[in-house]
Amino acid sequence: MLSRTADNLYWLSRYAERADFLARILDAALRLAALPSSYGGRTSNEWASALSSAGDPELFKTLYDSVNEHTVCNFLAFSHHNPSSIRSCIATARENARSIRTALTTEMWDTINGAWLELRSYEGRDLSRDEFTQFLDWVKRVSLTFDGSAYRTMLRNDAYWFTRAGTAIERADNTARILDVKYQILLPASERVGGSLDYFQWTTILREVSAFNAYHWVYRESIKPVLVADLLILNPEMPRSLASCYRMLVEHLDLIADAYGRRGESQRLASNMRAKLAGADIERIFASGLHEFIQGFISENNALGAAISEQYLV
Repeated sequence: MLSRTADNLYWLSRYAERADFLARILDAALRLAALPSSYGGRTSNEWASALSSAGDPELFKTLYDSVNEHTVCNFLAFSHHNPSSIRSCIATARENARSIRTALTTEMWDTINGAWLELRSYEGRDLSRDEFTQFLDWVKRVSLTFDGSAYRTMLRNDAYWFTRAGTAIERADNTARILDVKYQILLPASERVGGSLDYFQWTTILREVSAFNAYHWVYRESIKPVLVADLLILNPEMPRSLASCYRMLVEHLDLIADAYGRRGESQRLASNMRAKLAGADIERIFASGLHEFIQGFISENNALGAAISEQYLV
């Protein structure tokens, strides 16, 4: 496969996954913003947390004067100036797909092209909160449909492996950022850890990553931060967990290595991280610092992305 084709497949899947992540972040912020201001001593920091986890705060400052629902929703959903807005993600995904149209199945192309065409109906409109929520639900459906069409219609060859690798590395980054922002930013200093607001926020995070039911099936007890982190970091059965993402990365990078007859830095980094997660203990992670662990993971995940690009996509 030409490196240009592999690059387009890899980034097509990353941008489709990123659009889904942005929709989930904004949906969570809307849920938290809907709480009464008196709820558990709540302070209005949900929009700052959404921006911190999913946006570029420095770029945001050059475009808007204040952080609020209107500005953050516009920046993360529709801004042409934000290369990682939902609008930009879908547009870039569609451009990547158009460049490799013959490498995609009909179902994958129809999903991305149809999303780009339908997106135009939302742009330039002053959406109510209910309409915006419907828009976010639509974005999540687009991502699910694209992911499902790739899984159900692609040949299991190098095109499929690059697509799955892109999905896995982007999903791992997104899950880590969601956890880090909740732990570092979202809970006000005046609110008690384990209080009603803390409980609601962790519940929202679980719903945001489609893990609320999974949490109760696995742990069968009330929401506890350490168990939420265990589910989303170390549980390989949870599709969005870091462990699950790296299991998928190792599998597909190994298949690529076997097909091309050589291994490299990307296989080494992916295998090392998978082993690190398999040998980790969530209590020790919390004791040494969840924020520090996640920041280290994000840095190593970025290094893997750079290694994949250098090894296969340049």
